[in-house]
Amino acid sequence: MNDRQQHILQYVTDNKRVPVVELADVTGVSVVTVRHDLNYLEQGAYLKREHGFAVVVDNDSVDSRMLSNFPAKKALAEYAASLIDDGETVFIENGSTNAILARVLAKERQVTVITASVHIANLLRDSRCEVILLGGVLQKRSESMVGPLARLALEHVHFAKAFIGIDGFHSETGFTGRDMLRADIVVTALRKCASNYVLTDSSKFGEIHPHALGPLSLVHEVITDSHLPAIYRQQLDTAGLRCTLITAA
Repeated sequence: MNDRQQHILQYVTDNKRVPVVELADVTGVSVVTVRHDLNYLEQGAYLKREHGFAVVVDNDSVDSRMLSNFPAKKALAEYAASLIDDGETVFIENGSTNAILARVLAKERQVTVITASVHIANLLRDSRCEVILLGGVLQKRSESMVGPLARLALEHVHFAKAFIGIDGFHSETGFTGRDMLRADIVVTALRKCASNYVLTDSSKFGEIHPHALGPLSLVHEVITDSHLPAIYRQQLDTAGLRCTLITAA
């Protein structure tokens, strides 16, 4: 995705439904060029097209959440991908930034990816990556495999690195998630004692959600954007967690 396509994506995300001619005006290119860009973005499931308009995906899917703060999430995903060596086996949990990580890996790497996310498995279907999709109950809203079968399957596979998303962080609660069943899968993955990375944009810090994602000691590194407030940097440092701050290009 080039800079102009990122601009279009963010503009549509901010405005929900935008005429193609307006996108041509704000990007300074022809309508024909914008249509080519929209074809690319629609094929990648970043947005959808209606006659004469580009429209944000209006639901709670991973694709929809991916559009929020996309440049920062893409920078985080590219850094995370740089930590993965060809031939490695990694676990990638659900979430919008992790979905972008999967897109980067699909283009650049040959690794084995274990995931509970049907969405992420689908993103990798035409890549050189081997994909292990955990069994279990399909949580349709999040496109995740959850429940005892998914946890059992996860306990019987091994990986070098795990990349997880979070819904919240607070000094009194640690990392938290909105959904109990997904949180159970995250905790199981963290307890495998691989190198565990929290991959999230800074907007999640300061929020508290019901379900704990295990003790902070299970996390080796937090990868987030450079807008993280200093107070949370200090809290992570006090907890002994390495924090890498990434600036979007």
